[in-house]
Amino acid sequence: MGDAMRADLHVHSDASDGTDSPAEVMRRAALAGLDVVALTDHDTVAGHAQARNALPDTMALVPGMELSCRLEDRSLHLLAYLFDPDDQELAAQTRRIRDDRVLRAGAMVGRLADLGVPVSWDQVAAIAGTSVVGRPHIARAMAASGVIAEPGEAFTADWIGDGGRAYVDRYALAPAHAIRLVRAAGGVAVLAHPRAERQQWQASDEQIAALAATGLAGVEVFHPDQPESQRARLLGTCRELGLVATGGSDDHGSLTGHRIGAETTPEDSYWRLTAQASGNQPLRRE
Repeated sequence: MGDAMRADLHVHSDASDGTDSPAEVMRRAALAGLDVVALTDHDTVAGHAQARNALPDTMALVPGMELSCRLEDRSLHLLAYLFDPDDQELAAQTRRIRDDRVLRAGAMVGRLADLGVPVSWDQVAAIAGTSVVGRPHIARAMAASGVIAEPGEAFTADWIGDGGRAYVDRYALAPAHAIRLVRAAGGVAVLAHPRAERQQWQASDEQIAALAATGLAGVEVFHPDQPESQRARLLGTCRELGLVATGGSDDHGSLTGHRIGAETTPEDSYWRLTAQASGNQPLRRE
C-alpha cells in the first residue's frame, strides 16, 4: 500500500445511524483517497457484506463494530475489529443490545410526547428503516417536526442527551466484559473517543489503565471531536500502557458533513493493531 497508507478506522453506514448505504460509504472512502476503511456500525455487522461487494480494488475493508458499553452509569463505546462474525456469544450480546435499543427508543418517543413534542414511533421507525434504531433517528424526527432546527440540538439536557428530560437508559455491556468477548472472538478492542468535547463525560487515565489491564488493545486518539491538548495526553497514556493509538472520522454521512477520511490511523498503529487479531482479516472485494 505504500508509505502513505491512509486508514480511517471509525465509519458508520445506514446499517446503524449513518445516512449512507455501506456501498455508498465505500465509494466515498475511495474518493477520499483511503487505502483502508473500517465499517463500525453500532452493535451490528449487517453492513459488512454489502460494503465488501462494493470495495474498489485499491481498498481494504476492516470488519468492525462499535459496541455499546456502560461504565459507572455512563455510556462508553468500544470499537471492535477483526473478530469472528460467527462467534455465538458476541452475536448473542449484540442482538440483546439491538433488541433493547428498540424498547428504549419507544420509551424516549413516549417521554417526548409527554413534553409536547409531536414525534411518533412510526416517524422514527420510518427514518430508521432496517437500521439499528438509535437516538440520531429520534433527533432527525424531532428536526423534521420543527421543534429543533437541526438534529444536533436534540442531544441536550432539554431533550435526549445523557440524563436529559426524555433520556432513557438501555442495556449495555460492562467494558471489561465486552473486551473479553471481543478477544474471545479473536478480535481487538479500542476505546472510542474517550475525550471528545461533545461528550458529557470523559474517561480518566485511571479508567483507561484499568481497561488496558483487562485486554484493551488501543485508544482512539485522532478524532474530530478531540482537541490537540487531549490528543497529546492520550498519546502519552498509550505510550505508558503499551496501547495502540488509532484514528477515525466517526463519519455518519450527511449528519457529520460527509467527513470520511478527515482523521486517520498512523500506518504503524494499523499494523500493530491488525497483528493482534486472529478472528478475521482485512477484506478485499470477492
